[in-house]
Amino acid sequence: MRHKELKAWTCGVAQLFPLAPGRPRLLGLSQWLQQACPVDHFVLFVYEGNHRPLDLFDTFPADVRHVYVEDYQVGPYLLDPFYLACTRDQAPGLWRLRQFAPDHFYLGEYYQTYYQQTGLTEEIAFFVDLDDGAKAVLSLMRKTSSPAYSRDEMQLLECARPVVEQMVREAWALRRAQPRPAQDLDYKIREAFDHFGAQVLTAREQEIVQLLLRGHSSASVAEQLDISPGTVKIHRKNIYAKLGIGSQSELLGLFIRELAGHEGVREVRATA
Repeated sequence: MRHKELKAWTCGVAQLFPLAPGRPRLLGLSQWLQQACPVDHFVLFVYEGNHRPLDLFDTFPADVRHVYVEDYQVGPYLLDPFYLACTRDQAPGLWRLRQFAPDHFYLGEYYQTYYQQTGLTEEIAFFVDLDDGAKAVLSLMRKTSSPAYSRDEMQLLECARPVVEQMVREAWALRRAQPRPAQDLDYKIREAFDHFGAQVLTAREQEIVQLLLRGHSSASVAEQLDISPGTVKIHRKNIYAKLGIGSQSELLGLFIRELAGHEGVREVRATA
């Protein structure tokens, strides 16, 4: 960005504040960030406790929104590196998805089966701390036809972080005035994940299944659980036999079908 363009971009901040807080100001924010570098899609999710992600704002066309938002909300978010970073209380800042992705994430079934159908080549996000321990993640997505974000673009976007944080917190304050029910059906989704395979798998096997679904290789699972790769291999063989499957692809398929067939998940999908 040349000096003249940079000056115009920084001056553009003043045009955001007369906009009404909430969606109008977030839309203005997305357009302002677009002046710094091209972005194909924006989405602002709030992760709060065991609730499913709340879509506070997005720019998805209607014909693809179901993949990016509705399908994501009923289960795949539990395998998302950004969501998992929030559960570990990731520090605020601007982050690349690949900074959090497990070693086999881009080879894993979640990426191959779900993430690739979004047609994205890269995703970066502003992490913003909210009240009551909630986390906001404003994702800036690029399609496969676009290049990865350059170092210069990342540095420029980092300069926008104070503005992003203020406007995200303002939007959340408006939404927070209508708190979500304490016993929201969203809890059923996390419960279904935590107990996936519990009828036939041991507690250790369930731990391994969750790591495999999230994109960890056998070596990474071994490191995470402080066991040998050979032990992981034996566990995988036993897991597949108990679940009546023969591959990790079938494991993901079984997981998604389990979520879709869960009574609470069906109710959540119906009311989304």
